[in-house]
Amino acid sequence: MKVYKTHEIKNIALLGSKGSGKTTLAESMLFECGVIKRRGTVEANNTVCDYFPVEKEYGSSVFSTVFYAEFNGKKLNVIDCPGADDFVGNAITALNVTDTGVIVINGQYGVEVGTQNIFRTASSIKKPIIFAINQLDGEKADYDNVIEQMREIFGPKVTPIQYPIACGAGFNSFIDVLIMKKLTWGPEGGTPKVEDIPADQHDRAQELHKALVEAAAENDESLMEKFFETEHLTEDELRLGVRKGLIDRSIYPVFCVSAVKDMGVRRMMEFLGNVVPFVDDMPAPENTAGQEVKPDPAGPLSLYVFKTTIEPHIGEVSYFKVMSGTLRAGDDLENVTRGSKERLAQIYCVCGQIKTPIDAIEAGDIGATVKMKDVRTGNTLDAKGVDWEFDFIKYPAPKYQRAVRPVNEADAEKLNQILTRMHEEDPTWTVEQSKELKQTILSGMGEFHLRTLKWRVENNDKLNIVFDEPKIPYRETITKASRADYRHKKQSGGAGQFGEVHLIVEPYTEGMPAPDTYKFGNQEFKMNVRDTQEIPLAWGGKLVVCNCIVGGAIDTRFIPAIVKGLMDRMEQGPLTGSYARDVRVCIYDGKMHPVDSNEISFRLAGRNAFSEAFRNANPKVLEPIYEVEVFVPSDVMGDVMSDLQGRRAIIMGMNSENGFEKITARVPLKEMSSYSTALSSITGGRSSFTMKFVGYELVPGDVQDKLLKEYAEKSQNED
Repeated sequence: MKVYKTHEIKNIALLGSKGSGKTTLAESMLFECGVIKRRGTVEANNTVCDYFPVEKEYGSSVFSTVFYAEFNGKKLNVIDCPGADDFVGNAITALNVTDTGVIVINGQYGVEVGTQNIFRTASSIKKPIIFAINQLDGEKADYDNVIEQMREIFGPKVTPIQYPIACGAGFNSFIDVLIMKKLTWGPEGGTPKVEDIPADQHDRAQELHKALVEAAAENDESLMEKFFETEHLTEDELRLGVRKGLIDRSIYPVFCVSAVKDMGVRRMMEFLGNVVPFVDDMPAPENTAGQEVKPDPAGPLSLYVFKTTIEPHIGEVSYFKVMSGTLRAGDDLENVTRGSKERLAQIYCVCGQIKTPIDAIEAGDIGATVKMKDVRTGNTLDAKGVDWEFDFIKYPAPKYQRAVRPVNEADAEKLNQILTRMHEEDPTWTVEQSKELKQTILSGMGEFHLRTLKWRVENNDKLNIVFDEPKIPYRETITKASRADYRHKKQSGGAGQFGEVHLIVEPYTEGMPAPDTYKFGNQEFKMNVRDTQEIPLAWGGKLVVCNCIVGGAIDTRFIPAIVKGLMDRMEQGPLTGSYARDVRVCIYDGKMHPVDSNEISFRLAGRNAFSEAFRNANPKVLEPIYEVEVFVPSDVMGDVMSDLQGRRAIIMGMNSENGFEKITARVPLKEMSSYSTALSSITGGRSSFTMKFVGYELVPGDVQDKLLKEYAEKSQNED
């Protein structure tokens, strides 16, 4: 295969909501380029892009798929991304390693929430965007309504390049206002008949052509001058202006296609080949040191691994982008992320599951290799003497969790290895071995995301697993001061154990004054602070310990043992066994024995005294609270609001944003367990949400009573 030069390469992400027709469009693109001789279909499970068993099982894309198309002397690298919001990590990765996004819109449903989410992501990293309105042959297709929606949501930069003469079953032609011609297809699609614009379409075509010329001229001073003089630009000048407009995101061209009938696809590809920016037209990315790294084929060799998969009959495949230099088969590189060495014995250009060996890959191009020793997604591989590293992909926080365990406990280690591998394939799957919850917590972007993982583990790895409801990481604290003392005494022949600790506990807040005097009943306790320890807790909050011992009642050498006893109970609170936080303890008195006192005695005395004082300090359970932003169509807003209120949500605000309603609420994590599934059910999959942790708040009294009862029953059963 030909080795393409950097200035001949274009990288494109194929994006859109689930059901918009991206995979079918990819088939038509491959067919038009001659890569495949016959177009497959999603229904027949024979497309180039959906080749994994799980994708054939579900009938939709689960992974992003890399393919290339050689078109008019240029190489188009395309990454076809899943449309489901659960697999948004694939789209985020693709946008970061490509230079232009093509967002496919279903002409029957218009702009969906998923479309907006993708556009928002592209905007945040300043990527050029092209829209392709697909399925214009659908019976509900309404081009004019979709354009109106797009302008309302994405603004006046939306610029039609084409418009259909008719939608629905009669769709077989459109007017192209860039070349000012009418294109008409036969029933099989393919190569269109090119004609002059009919008289009845002339005015509309001229109006849209003028708008396109104005939008293109705005991006170049010389073009602007010519436009003012002649109100006309040549086709080449238009292309130049549109390319500059794409780069600075001042224009969003709109194309018309029917992917299933292969209508308009070749024309869109001509635009991608002739107008879309080349790799070296785009702003250079920065490495972790903040240095710009231009795609220079003569520069230092550096690659970024953006995707790893385990593929049928091949094993591990690593996909990379050459950030600088020229990679050749057999090159030895250093993995600067992991500190290991790798030899890329064979390198490939990729078209779905077809891997074509190639001798070299220049800067800006995308390729793959197999069976590397120690390479993970997100790693950087450099030539010797180069120390560049890249870390420019930022993924959203997961929003759906399940505890996972093998049906057979003996398979726990095997499961951990599988989950680690799958996280390396998809970083939006995260795994945590929670010491606090005593569960393996698997997090992802939604119920479908995790269900897909379960299918793969059970069908590909032949390991049966169970999903459980994850426990909630509650916290315990106190709301008033309390005093307690405890004597630990044990005599069993020989040296015994003796330790007595008197202490006071109270709620801790940052910046509170040093303890002075406490009064319990008719007794007053005056504190003389000799030493203060502030212990930041790994789970949040602090334990503050004040040594107020006077007269040598407890030797200073036993204070660390008492603190260990306090931490024992901070790690397993007396109410529900959850972590405790934000407590100040004053150790003010106690007793020792000249022979029997030792560290274990004072550790046990401190632990038990703390437990008693904690229970008498009006203890409360805290629960994690998340800020949730929900994007919903206006017609289902009432149902979504009702559902949130049923989840103990506090609504913080509501406003319209780009054609959708946004609800902001604070919701306890306990109530978010199955929210992604419920929201999808309520809105027919037309909504999305984000959530982020904001803090801990007291649980309501009835919820606390229930938690205490459940913990007491569990403890009794374990005893």
